[in-house]
Amino acid sequence: MLVTRIEADVESTQSPSKLRRLLAPRTIATFGGAAAAEVIRQSRDIGYLGEIWPVHPRRNQIEDLGCYSSVAELPDAPDAAFIAVPKESVVPVVAELNSRGAGGAVCYTAGFAEHGEDGARLQRELRAAAGDMPVIGPNCIGVLNYLDGAALWPDQHGGNRVDRGVAILTQSGNIAQNLTMQRRSLPIAHVITAGNAAVTGIPELIEALLADPRVTAIGLHLEGIADVGAFASAALAAIRQGVPIVALKTGSSELGARTSLGHTSSLAGSDVLWDALFARLGIARVHEVSTFLETLKFLHVHGGLTGSRITTASCSGGEAALIADVAERYGAELPELPEPVTERLTEVLGPRVHVANPLDYHTFIWGDLDAQRACFAALFDAGVDAQLLILDFPDQARCDPANWEKTLTAFQQAREGAGMAACVVSSLPEGIPDQVREWLITEGIAPMQGMADAIRAITSAALIGKAQRGAAELRAPDPRPELAEGCSFDERAAKVALAEYGVPVPAGLVVRDREQAVHAAEELGYPVVAKALSADLAHKSEAGGVHIGLSSADAVRAAVTSMSGLGQRFLVERMVPDAVAELIVGVHRDPQFGLALTVGSGGVLVELLRDTATVLLPATRAELHAALTSLRCWPMLAGYRGRPAGDVAAVLDAIEAIAEYARTADVIELDVNPLLVRPEGSGAIAVDVLLNKAPDETRVAS
Repeated sequence: MLVTRIEADVESTQSPSKLRRLLAPRTIATFGGAAAAEVIRQSRDIGYLGEIWPVHPRRNQIEDLGCYSSVAELPDAPDAAFIAVPKESVVPVVAELNSRGAGGAVCYTAGFAEHGEDGARLQRELRAAAGDMPVIGPNCIGVLNYLDGAALWPDQHGGNRVDRGVAILTQSGNIAQNLTMQRRSLPIAHVITAGNAAVTGIPELIEALLADPRVTAIGLHLEGIADVGAFASAALAAIRQGVPIVALKTGSSELGARTSLGHTSSLAGSDVLWDALFARLGIARVHEVSTFLETLKFLHVHGGLTGSRITTASCSGGEAALIADVAERYGAELPELPEPVTERLTEVLGPRVHVANPLDYHTFIWGDLDAQRACFAALFDAGVDAQLLILDFPDQARCDPANWEKTLTAFQQAREGAGMAACVVSSLPEGIPDQVREWLITEGIAPMQGMADAIRAITSAALIGKAQRGAAELRAPDPRPELAEGCSFDERAAKVALAEYGVPVPAGLVVRDREQAVHAAEELGYPVVAKALSADLAHKSEAGGVHIGLSSADAVRAAVTSMSGLGQRFLVERMVPDAVAELIVGVHRDPQFGLALTVGSGGVLVELLRDTATVLLPATRAELHAALTSLRCWPMLAGYRGRPAGDVAAVLDAIEAIAEYARTADVIELDVNPLLVRPEGSGAIAVDVLLNKAPDETRVAS
């Protein structure tokens, strides 16, 4: 935790141009023995054409290159340095490189903040020595540039040179190495392992990659981010530039979060808040490595989509049923086919084929190039966002693939001139051979290996496309310094404070005994609610501190008498009638993410139902409305089975007012539970409030 806070306090002075020199070097200096030798071999294997200068104080030669004994002896300041020396020697080397004017360094050496307080101290010294010189790592395996041919990488890898492709940033060296070995035909432009990100973090790396038009998408494997604000700024720059980002975020489980902290000293943070951040920034979050790769591949070929409406074609009813189930499970829509498309398909397929979406065209046209082309061309005119052909190739060592190849040709020819994304989707990951995948990509067709990953990639592309279209309206969250311990307000004081911002609250009076309570009830009008009033009583219902539906003086007296052990002050309020639904609206301040607002099903069953949605503040009304509609209780607000609809406009007004109060009043924690939703046109009322905020001189007296 201490290390993360230190990193978050450091303002980066590294420009994309400085990082570009490190990521695409013309001269490389290596420091170390075996690892440095491997960097030389890997650089040559990848086709690196620049100079390599080994530095070693005791060796004359590494590989076939003469060694320099120190940074001072180098013929010039290197563009990039690879450092694999004992940890005690790292800081002096970095300081000398910085003094010499080097472009930057990749620090392979471990033993820094991931190794306790002594390592954290060493990491602070490393940061100071680097100054404004970029340093990737420490505790990272390295970087690969498949565009320009540079491999500051002390091990084998599976990538090849490409002209354009996706960049992958990860905080795990082994995951990075595994990803280079992928058999998905995904063109990879860069692989960068951030390690501890002591000097140069993910935000700076994203900004540097955005400066290269050959980068088509960015994939992030994240354990944690020190500076959420800088990350948000970089991600917004990407979405506005049209470069999609996909995130594979670990640490969603308690054990995973602890493992992340031990690995790179990264604070995983609340997973709900990460989801909220990704949603705000138009980042597609995935949860599996295969989905990560397939989504990046789809985005490399097609970019963001206008939606997730699809048509599919296969020659099997079983495949059609499978893709329909998967589409429903992961949020893609299979709309009915337009009548002209249905007529054309009927003409091509004949009366024995039931024309529908998904389409099982049977085997009547199998091997008939013209008929298949006409079939697929009709589907391409259906006006959807993506057209899928379900096709698994046979083992070419034992089978003749001619008819499968003919089907692909028909699909490719039908797609020419069509204004929608096209995919060939196999039911098994191994169902599309290497050469077929590569040919499809050159034709602008995404070869998707696995139905579930294909659909998840499409829905992710739709999310990204929506964010890109609204990029001008996107706003970064507003993380602020963590506040000191706050002051708890009693319910009445909290309601008065919210009411000043426009949040409706019930009419009520504060009393000190049961006779005052009776007078208050008669003034307000029965029925009433009586509550114990204390800033220290957070859960009044469980303590017997709430009595509702009191319709007589005797009932009020009895209620106040029963609560006498809970405090000396009581709140009597007019009962709110005819509620359609109960919501909870909560705001809390997170040290990483700033203010987060949660809305969900409220009342006494809030913990049991767990029906909530979270957005980061500030949030637009559209974001708040989307959060409401995502709840399972939304049908109750919309009017379920003839029940009256709730006053959604009033709910949104109240939520906006709560958010504005939280933003301006240094709120640490605020819960409105419940916010009673009355029928349409009748409003919404905050009937219970818990408030903890930074103390000030304007606290409302009860």
